[in-house]
Amino acid sequence: MALASTIHHGGDDGIVDDLDTVRGVARWLQQQSESLAAEGLATGDLVADEELRDGIIGVRRAVRALFARVVSPAAPSPADAHRLMPADEALAHLNAAAAREPVAPQLDWPAEGAPAARLLSAEADPQVRLIAALARDAVDFLSGPERVQLRACHAPRCVRYFLKSHGRQEWCKPSCGNRARVARHYERTRGTTSGA
Repeated sequence: MALASTIHHGGDDGIVDDLDTVRGVARWLQQQSESLAAEGLATGDLVADEELRDGIIGVRRAVRALFARVVSPAAPSPADAHRLMPADEALAHLNAAAAREPVAPQLDWPAEGAPAARLLSAEADPQVRLIAALARDAVDFLSGPERVQLRACHAPRCVRYFLKSHGRQEWCKPSCGNRARVARHYERTRGTTSGA
């Protein structure tokens, strides 16, 4: 979800892409440092460059295309609905990115505590490991139980996907709900005024 949300609405400026520059990628990686550490990746090992940016954006494009498939027949996020890659292409891209890193499951079992599984990587290049980790996380999400809660927010100017946390939730956050209600009110009062 964090990767898909790097495209968002930026107020009156329209759509904002947090990954539109190498500097933006470096900033996003720093913001994700805790979750990356859980994947065994230290942000200090990663050098943001154009190649890494292209790899991350490729995974994001595939993820957003597959998110659109999940929410179908509802409309996808308007941010990229007009330029989504075909679902079969997105699936192939995501699987290829996940397969770039050879990993083996390892069992950790401390003397005092419960066993836990982790993946041991044979890949030395941290950029390849990052791209593969992002793709594996997407595969886990898209094949997991939370997938059925995925929705596209259709509040005016919003372009995010979100996980529906309760039955009546229609928007990604309260401010989107407020914007949608104001827009509906405006349309009703404008329709009444023009009808008079």
